[in-house]
Parts: sequence; structure tokens; C-alpha cells
Amino acid sequence: PPPPGAAPPAWSGLRFFNVYGPREQHKGGQKSVLAHMYPRAARGEAVTLFRSHNPQYADGGQLRDFIYVRDCVDVVEWLLTGERSGGLLNVGTGKARSFAELAGALFAALERKPDIRYVDTPEEIRAKYQYYTQADMTRLRDLGYDRQFTTIEEGARDYVLNWLDAGAAK
Repeated sequence: PPPPGAAPPAWSGLRFFNVYGPREQHKGGQKSVLAHMYPRAARGEAVTLFRSHNPQYADGGQLRDFIYVRDCVDVVEWLLTGERSGGLLNVGTGKARSFAELAGALFAALERKPDIRYVDTPEEIRAKYQYYTQADMTRLRDLGYDRQFTTIEEGARDYVLNWLDAGAAK
């Protein structure tokens, strides 16, 4: 081991973006938007998304970098298998997608027509609400990570069919 106070020979700090996928039910109110929407969509009801209060974004057009948890695990395993020191690294897909697209992917996985109802963003978070987040993946890619990330369509389908519909959400 390195002497006290010295940096390890290889280290990385990871900043995970909007992670979704199996085994997140314990997060309660902090679980992914997809996990929050699933029960209503599965019952044949409309899902709710925040209405936009920013003229640059349509309702449901707010953007996030949604990343499937399996991709996060793959990045961590890749970092652990070599002497790669990346410092602080973003872990996302590098591609922002809208909440409406995520809901569409959920409904497609359920083989249902999208049914989205928009509600006002709560006043207490409206002024600080982020309309756009996207991971800059340059540092991770520069380290040599060249694998493709799961699309929200592929990830939602796997999550719904193999975990949520299968009752394995816990």
C-alpha cells in the first residue's frame, strides 16, 4: 500500500449520471424516473411528467443522460481490470434524452401506446430545476473505454421484461 497521505498508484472518482435499472427499489423516492413511472403504465394508466416552465423546452422535453446500471457496472469493472488512473470521470452515455422519450421507451416495452399527462413542476424546485444534463465522456474515452452504451429503448425493455414485469424489482 502507498504510505499514509499518498495517492494510490491508480484511482478514479466516478460521477454517475441518471442511473436506472434492476435493484433500485430500496431507493424509495430517489429511484429512477423509469421505476416511478412503471407501476402506472403497467396498470394501463397515464404516467406523469413535469410540464416545462422554460420556453426552450417542450413539455417532457427536459433532457437527462440516462444510463443503464449494467453499463455503470461495466465501466467500474473495466477500470478495476487495469492500472488506469483517470481522476474524476463522468459515467453516463454522453447523449441526453428527454423524459418523454424515456416514457415512450417504457410504453414500447409494455407494448402500449404512450399515455403521458403533464403536471406543473413544484414551485419549490422550479427556480433550480435542471432542464439539461449530459455527461462529457471525453476523459473516460481518452482512457480507452470504447464500449457502446445501452440505449434507453434497449435498457427500458430489459428492465421492464426481465425485472419489473417479472416481479424481481426488489
